Amino acid sequence: MARGRVELDTVTSNAAISACEKGGQWQKALHLLTAMPWTQLDLDIISFNAAVSACEKGGEWEKAMGLFSVTVGSKNELNMISFNSVISACRIGYVWKKALQLFSLMSEKTVEPSTITLNAAISACEKEGRWEKAIQLLGVMARDKVVFDTITFNAALSAIEKHGGWEKAFELLGAMVQRKVEPNTVTFNAAIGVCEKSG
Repeated sequence: MARGRVELDTVTSNAAISACEKGGQWQKALHLLTAMPWTQLDLDIISFNAAVSACEKGGEWEKAMGLFSVTVGSKNELNMISFNSVISACRIGYVWKKALQLFSLMSEKTVEPSTITLNAAISACEKEGRWEKAIQLLGVMARDKVVFDTITFNAALSAIEKHGGWEKAFELLGAMVQRKVEPNTVTFNAAIGVCEKSG
């Protein structure tokens, strides 16, 4: 039986980069991405997004930022997935200012943020104890009618927990009830932590 050959094109290369991302192989994803132009294949936004996501999942936030910068300078149009991956990478790298700069760039590029985008930005602020910025992002979510979820509130509560503002924590718990968002163990642990720190 003759074996069929898989034709190498942008779609198959993107699938291979995505497979590397899912398998935690960010180095191989980057190798495939950089090899594409040498094989006369066009890099598209899917190529870049998959490689940025692979770096993010591998904890390589600086590499993710570098790739994102290349993407900004390319002919490819950035999309929500582009921003979600790189803002998540900033969260992992504890660089909340970069996350907020990228979030601002979204509106310049007329890319609508999603729940995932804002959760990643709030989490980046939470990691650095920037609870005021996390609360500001909740305001942006409400203004832009972005859906809140449990992760949204948990990240904001965790940011407040580091500060010890029990009044703000109870406001958030009330907002969860109002928005019909189901709390979980993380929610209650963060709320208890806020109360402990408040004395």
